[in-house]
Amino acid sequence: MDMGLTGKRALVCASSKGLGLGCARALAAEGVDLVMNARGADALESAAQAIRDEFGVSVTTVAIDVTTPEGQAAVLEAAGDIDILVTNAGGPPPGVWSDWDRSNFIAALDANMLTPIALMKAVLPGMMARGWGRVVNITSQSVKAPIPALGLSNAARTGLTGYVAGTARQVAGQGVTINNLLPGIHDTDRAVSLDTGVTKAQGITMDEARAQRYATIPAGRYGSADEFGAACAFLCSQHAGFIVGQNLLLDGGATNATI
Repeated sequence: MDMGLTGKRALVCASSKGLGLGCARALAAEGVDLVMNARGADALESAAQAIRDEFGVSVTTVAIDVTTPEGQAAVLEAAGDIDILVTNAGGPPPGVWSDWDRSNFIAALDANMLTPIALMKAVLPGMMARGWGRVVNITSQSVKAPIPALGLSNAARTGLTGYVAGTARQVAGQGVTINNLLPGIHDTDRAVSLDTGVTKAQGITMDEARAQRYATIPAGRYGSADEFGAACAFLCSQHAGFIVGQNLLLDGGATNATI
């Protein structure tokens, strides 16, 4: 299938590894030139060079914290007139309701709600003027079914979802779509961290910890960054122009819901 993306330009946040890197690679495979962002310069440049070598696209790197105003300004200046925006940021720390005060919520909102909104506000006018654009926000399955230990993430990402629901319908008439990808557990560093925590808490092996989690996923496995990236590339494609303001679960069936 021709995605119709050759020659487009994309900004992909938090793309030195994990799901962000999966999205960057999938877009590069379709001929999209990239602006890649992450905080760690070494990992970012290594990932970017691998993409240049494999796909032959142009890749600009911006090693900075995009959740800060200074970081957003630097990334947007490097990005210029982009056709595609993929927002992504790590989730806030887990805990229970009594652990969090106002400062914790402000930090979560800055990273997982206000940063994507600021980036969208910056790039949407240009996309609308050119009559074409794609925005994909990487959020979480917890938007559909809250995870008790991730209350900060539940709150911030759900706020972003509400913003997208309204905004997406205001810009669709100008050829711009905004949609959200909701990952469940994928075979990334985050999964390794979670499973390592289980091994320590329960005194079991890594294989046993993974088997426990597999049992909660109807697909019986973790997702891969590559298949997540492929879903992102489709939402950015010429074939997805009638998909507006949607929340696509990629969780192997783990979220038990009819709709």
